[in-house]
Amino acid sequence: MESRSLVSQPSPFHLPLAQLRRVFQPEEVERKLVKLRDYEHDALRATYQRMLERGPQRFQVNPSGIPDMAALYEMLPNFTDVLDDVKRHVALPQDSHDGLEVTPILLLGPPGIGKTHFARKLANLLGTGMSLLPMSSMTAGWLLSGSSSQWKGAKPGKVFEALIDGEYANPVIVDEIDKASCHAQYDPLGALYGLLEHDTAGSLTDEFAEIPIDASQVIWITTANDERCIPDPILNRMNVFTVEPPSPEAARQIARSPYKSIRSDHGWGEKFSPEPSDDVLDQLGDMAPRDMRRALMTGFGNAQLARRDTISFIDLPKSTQKKGQLGFMQ
Repeated sequence: MESRSLVSQPSPFHLPLAQLRRVFQPEEVERKLVKLRDYEHDALRATYQRMLERGPQRFQVNPSGIPDMAALYEMLPNFTDVLDDVKRHVALPQDSHDGLEVTPILLLGPPGIGKTHFARKLANLLGTGMSLLPMSSMTAGWLLSGSSSQWKGAKPGKVFEALIDGEYANPVIVDEIDKASCHAQYDPLGALYGLLEHDTAGSLTDEFAEIPIDASQVIWITTANDERCIPDPILNRMNVFTVEPPSPEAARQIARSPYKSIRSDHGWGEKFSPEPSDDVLDQLGDMAPRDMRRALMTGFGNAQLARRDTISFIDLPKSTQKKGQLGFMQ
C-alpha cells in the first residue's frame, strides 16, 4: 500500500485527505492477458486491458479529523445512532497513516424510512461515491462476485466493477439485502459471507476476471425491512441498527431539507421564501419523505401559477394516506 497523502475530491462535509491503495496486482493481469488466445474471450481481454489502462491505484479516505456532521444530524434525526457509529469510525484513523474502515452496517426499518437516502448522504460525507445493488433482481451470488467467463453473456460482479471503474478503494455499496430471494436455487447472499469479512475480502477473486482484488475497504450499508430472510452468519458480520420512524417534530425537520434542496437547485427557486411556512411543514410531516419532494414540486408549480413567492398548504397535493400507512423513504 502506498502511503503518500493526496488531496481528495471535495465533499460537502469535508473529509479532505486520501492516500493511495492498490486494489489489484497488474502483474497478475498481464499474465492472464498473455495466456489468452487471439480469437477468444473478447470481453475478458477488454476487461484486462481496461484494468491495465486504469491502473491498480485507488484513493482511500484517510481522515485528518472529524468533520462537522451537525447538518447530517439535523437532516437525519432518526439516524442518530448510526451517525454516532460512523463518527467513531472516522475518529479512529485520524493522526495516523491508516485509511478509513467502517464495520458493515445493517439498517432495519419499515419501507420508506430513509435508509437509502441515509446511504447517499454518507457517501457524500466520504466523497467516495455509491453503488446501489438491486437485490430484488438477484437470483445468484455471481451477480456480486462475477460469473465464469466460459458462460455466454458472462461479466464481472458488481463489487469488481465498483473498484475497477471507480476512483476509490472504499466506495459505499448499498445492498438491499432482504430483497434477495430466500428460495433461489443459488444463494444470492453467498458472496457476502466473504465480502463482509475484512480478511477474506482482501483477496476477493472475481469469477469472471479470475484476478484477486482488494475489497476489504468497501463500506457496506445493507438495508432491510425484515431480517427473517437474512442468515445469522450474515447478521453477525454487521453492526445492526433499528431505525424508527421520525417523530412529528422530526418529520417537520426532515421536510425542510427537500424544500431547501429544490429551492437551491433551481434558478426559479430564488423567487420563493427561504423557509417553508408552518402549515406547509404540518402537511408535509404527514407524508412519507419519499413523497415530500414530489409534493413540493407540485406546490412550487401551483404557487408559481398563482404568482406567489410562498407555497401554501393549498398548493400541495392532498395525501389520502398517512405516513403510518405508507412508510418512509427507503
